[in-house]
Amino acid sequence: MKNIMKSLAALFCLLTISGQAADKLPSIGIVNFTSCIQESKFGKQEQDSLENLKKQLQKSIEDIHHQLNDAVAKLQDPDYLDSLNPEAEKELKVKFQSLNEELNRYQGQYYQIMQQANMRLMQAMNERINIASEQVAKKEKISLVINRDAAFHFADTLDITKKVIEELDKRYEDQSKIANSAQK
Repeated sequence: MKNIMKSLAALFCLLTISGQAADKLPSIGIVNFTSCIQESKFGKQEQDSLENLKKQLQKSIEDIHHQLNDAVAKLQDPDYLDSLNPEAEKELKVKFQSLNEELNRYQGQYYQIMQQANMRLMQAMNERINIASEQVAKKEKISLVINRDAAFHFADTLDITKKVIEELDKRYEDQSKIANSAQK
């Protein structure tokens, strides 16, 4: 019911706007958020950072996993176990238990860190896409810009994604020039 009321309110606003300027209907732009992330320089930079973090975390997990596999192999080798004194065998079992717990802890941290990093990426890109969309809307005199995911259907002529990506890339280049001049 609330969604119907919101839809009716939005429709009313659009009709009011079009009624005020009957000869000039509001213009609408559609932006594909996913394409902006995948194709813009900012998006690619954010994705690279996320991928580097993922590789670092996976390396830590793989190292512990390798140590755990070594401990398992030793525990399953009857000849090796026979060569150990009871105290060394107990230490090996404790090491196995400790590595297993550490692996579980790292895996949990991995998923949590990756989720947080992905959320930061989405928030940062959302802000950048909002600013770029606003700039394109001003240049093109567009009254309303919406995310493609919010539309059930639209004409391809309304898609301004490429213009938004161009604006994002322009802003990326500007930031890069500022960063490079600051380093000198």
